[in-house]
Amino acid sequence: MGSRVPSLTLTHAARPATFTVEAIDETGTAQPTPIAGEHPLTVYVDKREVLTIMTLGAAPEALVIGYLRNQRLISSIDELVSVQVDWEVNACSVVTTNGLANLDEKMAKRTKTTGCGEGTVFGDLMAEIDDIKLRDDVRLPESVLFNLLNNVRLHESIYKQAGAVHGCALAESNGDILTFVEDVGRHNAVDAIAGWMWLEGISGDDKIFYTTGRLTSEMVIKAAQMRIPFLVSRSGLTQMGYDIAQRVGITMIGRAVNKHYLLFAGAQRFVR
Repeated sequence: MGSRVPSLTLTHAARPATFTVEAIDETGTAQPTPIAGEHPLTVYVDKREVLTIMTLGAAPEALVIGYLRNQRLISSIDELVSVQVDWEVNACSVVTTNGLANLDEKMAKRTKTTGCGEGTVFGDLMAEIDDIKLRDDVRLPESVLFNLLNNVRLHESIYKQAGAVHGCALAESNGDILTFVEDVGRHNAVDAIAGWMWLEGISGDDKIFYTTGRLTSEMVIKAAQMRIPFLVSRSGLTQMGYDIAQRVGITMIGRAVNKHYLLFAGAQRFVR
């Protein structure tokens, strides 16, 4: 995973996505079977331990950057000097330009959420949500939604090999996939995409975000913070996720598989 930020020192320390172990099937036959990787990655920011993330390890630098972005611990990638991952000690060292403001206060106000993997938001879960403005002049035709769902179906994935992971995709306005990330938790996958967007200088204001996971409040907030107007899930949603989608005006589509979908919010942007 490359970077268009020349001043940022970045490792490229991806771990193998799958490992092969022996399993016994229903006939008693030994079968070499791929399983998903899972690794602890402890994040240190300016030599201070912030958290440990359990991750597939496919894009650890983007994951950490996206985590700091989505937790509102940094507001720009320009605040980062280096992000370096060392799997020998299962650690990621982040160096910032001026440190993280109010870190103690934010860590004290963590909100436990329903996420698998690391699912906590620092500070007030709803902080600044009413200041988010999503574009209302973009449209998602039904044909583009179907194109996206087909592209996801055809995408070669770790899930097809080993299961046990969630996937997220960022797509162009025509449904073509820009990047596809899988991890052991859906929050890891969305954070990795958020980090990738910063590294590549990609705006979310006309993009489509797809996830295999359910649409909880935190997933909706993260998509809105990334300024993405279209949020699509193969799964369902929670009441708070629905309420926040209505509040920020995001176009939310759930239960989207093949030619089936349910449009829950933001109907003004959807064209049948």
